[in-house]
Amino acid sequence: MEVAVACVVVVLRSDVMKLVVQVKLLPTSEQASVLEATLHACNRAATYASQVAFAKESKDRNGPQKEVYTDLKAMFGLSAQPRCGL
Repeated sequence: MEVAVACVVVVLRSDVMKLVVQVKLLPTSEQASVLEATLHACNRAATYASQVAFAKESKDRNGPQKEVYTDLKAMFGLSAQPRCGL
């Protein structure tokens, strides 16, 4: 099974340059199912985080992140990396 091209963005420590690398994922059927489930969990988590930020009238990133960080693991089973990306 072939999955669409994914882009990975790596930001160098100096914050002066971004390196964008395109990779083509070729997961097995089982891996594709897990990737799809993770994507749906991330989308639901992002919606939840957005709703919390809107309700609290938060305008910055740090406020909502502190508010929902632990909830996202408990509610959506996400590890730290996807949670921090929200």
